[in-house]
Amino acid sequence: MNESTVTKMKQMKLYGMHNAFKTAIESGKTDHYTLDEFVSMLIDAEWDERHNRRIARSITNARFHYKSNIETINFDQTRNLDRNTVLRLAECEFVEKNENILITGSTGVGKSYLGTALGYQACIQGFKVSYFNTSKLFAKLKMAKADGSYLRELAKIERQDVIILDDFGLQALDSHNRITLLEIIEDRHNNGSIIVTSQIPVQGWYDIIGEKTIADAILDRLIHQSHRIELHGESMRKKRGINKG
Repeated sequence: MNESTVTKMKQMKLYGMHNAFKTAIESGKTDHYTLDEFVSMLIDAEWDERHNRRIARSITNARFHYKSNIETINFDQTRNLDRNTVLRLAECEFVEKNENILITGSTGVGKSYLGTALGYQACIQGFKVSYFNTSKLFAKLKMAKADGSYLRELAKIERQDVIILDDFGLQALDSHNRITLLEIIEDRHNNGSIIVTSQIPVQGWYDIIGEKTIADAILDRLIHQSHRIELHGESMRKKRGINKG
């Protein structure tokens, strides 16, 4: 009878229950529970299994370029990174409030690592996240305009609770990319969050975007209700290289 039950659980895709029930049988612990405790244990196992699969699926769909987490962030004083601020952001209330996070600093100081770590936290909290290298995103959307899939690609972005625009501002925007950025920002205004990382200080973004009227429209929506983090210090890549040596 137990073997039949285990088989049916697997066929019904109750993988958490299946593993918990099979383990309890094999270890001989089924008689250690009352009936209601045993049912509760099976339900908890199934809930945990589905919850973990949902998080794993969300992380896969986000297509992060880096693997990072809040626990391994370096809060050295020279980095100008406040632990309490980061831990508060990691609770992801900023997503619920449709707020943005703007992370700036020189090359290698850990902007992408921090932005990605916050993206992972959002996945864990159940939010839909997408990571983009900004230059590659603009190139992809420019091609989408040519093949007629542009609106479909914008709709995919709009459905995300959080998008990460990594390495924004490596080159000035042309007229096509300027309008594309405006449309992305417009779609997300009060309807989603954006995490931006950039080597360029926020005050220099006007020059990167160009066309004052459009730059004003973009930055007014992007900067309003945003959390700004300006990282300082030496390149973390250089430090790791020195430590290895």
